[in-house]
Amino acid sequence: QVHLVESGGGSVQAGGSLRLSCAASGRNFRNYNMGWFRQAPGKEREFVARIYWSGTARYADSVKGRFTISRDNTTNKIYLQMDSVKFEDTAIYYCATPERPFTYEFASWGQGTQVTVSS
Repeated sequence: QVHLVESGGGSVQAGGSLRLSCAASGRNFRNYNMGWFRQAPGKEREFVARIYWSGTARYADSVKGRFTISRDNTTNKIYLQMDSVKFEDTAIYYCATPERPFTYEFASWGQGTQVTVSS
């Protein structure tokens, strides 16, 4: 059973930067697709970014060019570098991973970390 713990959330002014971290335990991390999602108040959870076991990354159009996802297989962590943040980036950010290696459906979630962007 995987355990995901996010950290690094907080308050930031528009145009600023923030770096989120997610620590994963309980599995052979390097074989798993990992992702970030977010949920703003009154909205559904939405995809932000994913990084495959190969290191290839994909982004939602709303964050492309501003956010960068990365992974460190030696420490079992992924990161989300958030630059040029906007008010609409305010949300709870969740780390996620599939149940099985080399698959794509996200099924395990962390508890989330709050990001608040002020103008």
